[in-house]
Amino acid sequence: MINYKRNEDKIIEAIKQYVDSTYSGHYNGKGDIQAVDVWDACGISKESYISNIIKYAMRFGKKGGENPKDIMKIIHYSIFLLNEVMENSKNVNETPSE
Repeated sequence: MINYKRNEDKIIEAIKQYVDSTYSGHYNGKGDIQAVDVWDACGISKESYISNIIKYAMRFGKKGGENPKDIMKIIHYSIFLLNEVMENSKNVNETPSE
């Protein structure tokens, strides 16, 4: 068992709970279509993920103080981006190296 020094195990679980909550959140449209699905259909998903990562990084500390939810959104869009990159490189089952 790993003795995490910076609560990584708890943070990863909190990220999972946040991501899970987005599937039942108000951003879902009819038929469970999310904005990211539309971006994908339009061929602009990667650019949209990056722009949202930048948006929430720039907003951090300004709206609601140091809001952990902004960081969760950055991580969530980063996961989308990582998935896109890994799928495009056909390495989705590989663990990213350092």
